Amino acid sequence: MRNVLLALCAIGIWTGVHSVSPAMASGVTAKPTRCALDQIATLPARSSKSRPGSGFVQDVRNLSGAARDAAVTEQVLSGNVPEFLRKLVPVTLSGTRPEGQRIDVEICVTPDYLAVGDNSDFVRVPVGLPAAAGIAADLGFMLPTTKMVDAIYAQADLRLPPAPMPPTAQMASTDYFWRHHATVEEQRGRAGQVATALTAGQKKDIVLSNRLRTKVGRVAIYGWHRPNGKPIQPLSTVHGAYYADYSHGVRLVSGTAFVNGTPYPLAEILEDPQLSQILSNEGPIPNSTGLLVSFR
Repeated sequence: MRNVLLALCAIGIWTGVHSVSPAMASGVTAKPTRCALDQIATLPARSSKSRPGSGFVQDVRNLSGAARDAAVTEQVLSGNVPEFLRKLVPVTLSGTRPEGQRIDVEICVTPDYLAVGDNSDFVRVPVGLPAAAGIAADLGFMLPTTKMVDAIYAQADLRLPPAPMPPTAQMASTDYFWRHHATVEEQRGRAGQVATALTAGQKKDIVLSNRLRTKVGRVAIYGWHRPNGKPIQPLSTVHGAYYADYSHGVRLVSGTAFVNGTPYPLAEILEDPQLSQILSNEGPIPNSTGLLVSFR
């Protein structure tokens, strides 16, 4: 919170901030070693006996809603996630002092959306807000803001075009999840990028939003960017908290961010009246950790 500003002022870096576009931020040279300091250390190693993604899909094929989310949560927190998801990727968002001096805030994010399985056999797993928030909180992570989602897309190594499926009553079924995952994998395979490459455009994000303070019992979703950089989905809280369809994904953001190279709790930056402008289109997000936990 204030100690972030005080530290910056003490070294003559900070007097104010004006948000700039993610496109400007994309020109910043990233320093992956910073994110390497905060890998998903709280996640257990994956057991050799863990279910592959295709096997897990069979296990939950007839489940839906909270029951399926509970199965996903159990798998993820036991360490059954692909190794590539443990390698966090830096994304930089920037602001400037009134006189033009630049402030960079580097966040560390998973290169793809939450998945169950191993590197060769995994499945991206949409879940409702309670499960997404619980997984993030238990691992010491945060959900992204809309502004972070825009920056992730702008700086992604691989931008996949959205692949919508017919909007039927089966949109939230496990079968739809699996089929859409297969489509995304075909796209990624054609692009020839490694799994650790920052990838975006394939899902809408479950996001952290101040709207959820008044829209209790809802989930906030945003994104699914087209190749022109415009999201299909504006920020929406129309769905109930437990709703998740094939187009949704969970991108985890480390609880530690770097302000001009110095580590700070992300929650402090998000609640700061000025620094929060770099990371949030909604202004400060007070007690973001408490807000996240309240969704469980």
